[in-house]
Amino acid sequence: MLDIVKQDAWLEPVAQAVLERYERYQRRYDELVQQYGSLANFATAHKFFGFNYDKMRHGWWYREFAPAASYLSLTGDFNGWQRYDHPLENVGNGIWELFLPDAQYAGRLVHGSLLKVIVQSSIGEMERIPTYIRRAVQDPVTHDFTGQFWNPPHPYVFKYDSPSNKKDPLFIYEAHIGMAQEKEGVGTYDEFRINVLPRIKEDGYNALQLMAIAEHPYYGSFGYHVSNFFAPSSRFGTPEELKMLIDEAHHLGIKVIMDLVHSHTVKNTREGINLFDGTDYQYFKTGKEGYHPLWDSRLFDYGKEDTLRFLLSNVRYWLEDFNFDGFRFDGVTSMLYLDHGMGVVFDDPWKYFGNNVDKDAVVYLQLANVLTHGLKHDAVTVAEDVSGMPGLCTDVKSGGIDFDYRLGMGLPDFWIKVLKDYTDEQWNMGEFFHVMNDRLPNMKTVAYCESHDQALVGDKTLAFRLMDKEMYDFMDLKSQNIIIDRGMALHKMIRFLTITVGGEAWLNFMGNEFGHPEWIDFPRPENNLSYHYARRQWSLVDADYLRYHFLNDFDKAMLAFVKRHKLMSSQMAWLLNADEDNKTLVYERNRLVFVFNWGVKSIPDYEINVKETGDYRMIFTTDDVEFGGFGNISHDVSFPTERREDHVIMKIYNVSRTAAVYEKI
Repeated sequence: MLDIVKQDAWLEPVAQAVLERYERYQRRYDELVQQYGSLANFATAHKFFGFNYDKMRHGWWYREFAPAASYLSLTGDFNGWQRYDHPLENVGNGIWELFLPDAQYAGRLVHGSLLKVIVQSSIGEMERIPTYIRRAVQDPVTHDFTGQFWNPPHPYVFKYDSPSNKKDPLFIYEAHIGMAQEKEGVGTYDEFRINVLPRIKEDGYNALQLMAIAEHPYYGSFGYHVSNFFAPSSRFGTPEELKMLIDEAHHLGIKVIMDLVHSHTVKNTREGINLFDGTDYQYFKTGKEGYHPLWDSRLFDYGKEDTLRFLLSNVRYWLEDFNFDGFRFDGVTSMLYLDHGMGVVFDDPWKYFGNNVDKDAVVYLQLANVLTHGLKHDAVTVAEDVSGMPGLCTDVKSGGIDFDYRLGMGLPDFWIKVLKDYTDEQWNMGEFFHVMNDRLPNMKTVAYCESHDQALVGDKTLAFRLMDKEMYDFMDLKSQNIIIDRGMALHKMIRFLTITVGGEAWLNFMGNEFGHPEWIDFPRPENNLSYHYARRQWSLVDADYLRYHFLNDFDKAMLAFVKRHKLMSSQMAWLLNADEDNKTLVYERNRLVFVFNWGVKSIPDYEINVKETGDYRMIFTTDDVEFGGFGNISHDVSFPTERREDHVIMKIYNVSRTAAVYEKI
């Protein structure tokens, strides 16, 4: 019996299926090691396919894997875009290759050359972008993408090592390079490095999660319809500029995590890898099983060795060539289940281990995690999984999938439901605590109350849901507005409760730390291709006459407080009281007492239970003036306890819409 079953009696009915999951992984792993020598050697397709320099023969090899194709030829500005002058040779096993010696092409195939490959197959002749291209650029007039030969004369050399802080809890700043600037346009890697990284460092985040890095044809997809898996998006700058950004983050002690999309790919043929050799099954499941109806994209067949090699090589490429510190794997739930987990209530262990599970996808995720951690000991992997797959964050030998963290995706959904569907008077204190604390102790969770998902058009950020149009007119210090007062108070309380109860790590989407107003809307025909909502208005938080800086100051203090008291690495929170009448929640974590009054009444001499006798002091509160509060609780007052038969009580001033933390002196 594997460890995850020993630790969870609920899994005993599926103990054999858990064992078979491990054995299936082990068989695949052993096969790859036997054939390639190691898993790392297997993940080197990018060093063979695409453009790779041969130092012995002094020239460039260009190779493609296209087993069902009948003809391939390379075309580009190096040969005047002649379509058939440079055919590739079929050397067997689906491999096509062409050698371009320096003696003949040194002055023609140069850094920045534009390239495409002509592929003839059963579906006709098509111009394609090389599958392993390291850079693809978009024509400013036609908007078509073309491959680009990337061989800079002075490639960037990393100066700083990755932070060796894997044991430290993650405080993740989720960001999108293109919309990280205030101007109406697309931001760059350099602008982010110069203007945004210092903010992230100053605010206390130790990890940066970058979205939309791999090239994607549609900007508004947020990077989730990848076309070129080995090409960092040229919209934001060059690969060397991305490397500089990552290196500077490391210099500041910040890990850089890539939002990795291996759950699906764009169905486009002009840009992507779909139908590359003329078949729909080269890398994908065939027919309707290879198509995601909601995402309008192609789905990988993780049982194919060629697919495994392509994706695992991609993992290695980003880790080694760009020095990323790990990955947030997108769409893990969709990968794990044949029906993509849509509409499923996971209330039976067989739903995690039965016939609806894509067993090949499970093996791929196990291999990807083992490879990541093997190549980079301090690397971190995070799973976007809403199903709560058992063993998701347990090592493979114990029956797990070997992620480090799982995203607590139910937490933001809960807050939206609370604010959208219930009045303040209907809020349930017991439910607040239960939802925040509802996770397995051996599954480390990234807590968050909103990410980029909640900021898109059609939804609202917490700040905008709380204060809405009032933010346009009443966020200045001179204005008085009860909606703003309520929104500011609850914004701080929601974030503070989520971070102190909800997990072992924290995630914030850029701008949410200061209550960025409005939504995210990328340029599209419906908004006249406007960038007005595809940006971050840093001037709001920098203006001392506006209230936004109060929320930012609170966020900074909140992170410092959580770190100082080691809350993320302590035992889970313990409920002391859920007072529904007075809308007050009291709990303990790491010997600190947290009191949240979500109601409209402030209550003098409010009695709370504590575990230990002695005097207490208030050490942190959302109501401090420096955070835009009213300063109703003094930091200088001590609060004595009283013993009452079988329990100990303490009397406090329980301030309306305020969270306060008490520590025994």
